[in-house]
Amino acid sequence: MMPSPYLAPVIFLVLIANGTPLMVQKVLGRRYSQPVDGDHQFVDGRPLFGRAKTVRGVACAIAVTTAAATAIGLAWQIGFLVGSLAMVGDLSSSFVKRRLGRSSSSPLVGIDQIPESLFPLLVCMRPLSLTIADVALGVAIFFVGELVVSRLLYAFDLRDPPY
Repeated sequence: MMPSPYLAPVIFLVLIANGTPLMVQKVLGRRYSQPVDGDHQFVDGRPLFGRAKTVRGVACAIAVTTAAATAIGLAWQIGFLVGSLAMVGDLSSSFVKRRLGRSSSSPLVGIDQIPESLFPLLVCMRPLSLTIADVALGVAIFFVGELVVSRLLYAFDLRDPPY
């Protein structure tokens, strides 16, 4: 069975959503970088998400992904959903990593890739007629692609050391 014709565009949007905060941080540095968690701690005494997760990054990821969806011929609502759910996945990953005692921006293979691709793909199942097989393939493609792209971004000094 062939994958949905919408799978590649959704994976592209997931990449946009996840790459935007990194690019914004490289351009703006620490300016306007209020942490999403407001520097609050969870009951375990560790940060909720960490200082690397900023309101600026989340807002820009959602806005750029929304615009990118319209640029590739998808409804803006799809871009908004993908951007929003990719950021929910990213924040979920950070929350889990903080509970495991990992420092902010520390890599953790699987935890870093799966939620931020799975959540948007799941929410797009109904509106884009994606199947469970499409979702599984999309997560696998994003997982491998993110590991490769991470190394390339590191080589160009756009990212911290990769996995």
